[in-house]
Amino acid sequence: MGAMRRAALKTSVATALTTAMLLGGPGLSAVAEPAAATVPVSAAGPAARGIAPEADVAHHGRVSLWGDRLGVLLRSGNRGPSRVEDVTVRLRFSVPLAAGQVLPQNCLRGGARTVLCGTGPLNGAGEARRTAVGLRLVGRPAEVVVRVDTLWNGGASDRNRRNDTHQVLAPATGDAYAF
Repeated sequence: MGAMRRAALKTSVATALTTAMLLGGPGLSAVAEPAAATVPVSAAGPAARGIAPEADVAHHGRVSLWGDRLGVLLRSGNRGPSRVEDVTVRLRFSVPLAAGQVLPQNCLRGGARTVLCGTGPLNGAGEARRTAVGLRLVGRPAEVVVRVDTLWNGGASDRNRRNDTHQVLAPATGDAYAF
């Protein structure tokens, strides 16, 4: 089952990156042809008619920095109304991550300063999914800026991006800083 979830996450991340390239994300260029834009929600749902479902994905949590260790506790939820099959959360850090780390099963490295995590399905107005990521950093920085955002939400329309895009400064005090 672990291999299946990791394969699903890789597919979700690949889809998100392709979408970002096609939409002209920062620093990205497109060379691929666009894929179909509908994402099935249910046979009778809005996607069946070619209309993107509406969801309100939200991320909240805490960040702690002590020495060369960084902890991120993340809660990802969906305030609805539509269910999303998977969400890819992007965690970007102002300092590089140490090599050779073991990440949670639903996460993978997206670069020297980036981790991508899949949430799995999020029901509209359902319970939030929790992700805990413990990381080692290169060196012992005095502070780290952590940026959290949704890279992919299954193609749903999200009118409130303020609750899924955060930036938090974590000084190396060991205290938890909320976002």
